[in-house]
Amino acid sequence: MAKPAKGKAKVKITSSGKQVSYGQAGKAKDGGARVRPGTSKGDAYCARSYAQLKRCPKAAKDPNSPLRLSRKRWRCSGTKSRK
Repeated sequence: MAKPAKGKAKVKITSSGKQVSYGQAGKAKDGGARVRPGTSKGDAYCARSYAQLKRCPKAAKDPNSPLRLSRKRWRCSGTKSRK
């Protein structure tokens, strides 16, 4: 099992063997998961990252970019986070 880079929560190994680390490591203040789709925090993340998709077309096209992988983890649909 691959270990994510320091400060990152998850790692994905692509078909070519490259390791992509993404997501913020650690726990939320209450000890629960940091990523909670369908919440106002999730909506705020999706809105911010949606703007990044528009600004960085290279990351938007690559399904294994950290931006796309994080948006998938937050279950982003446009600027909203789905439950």
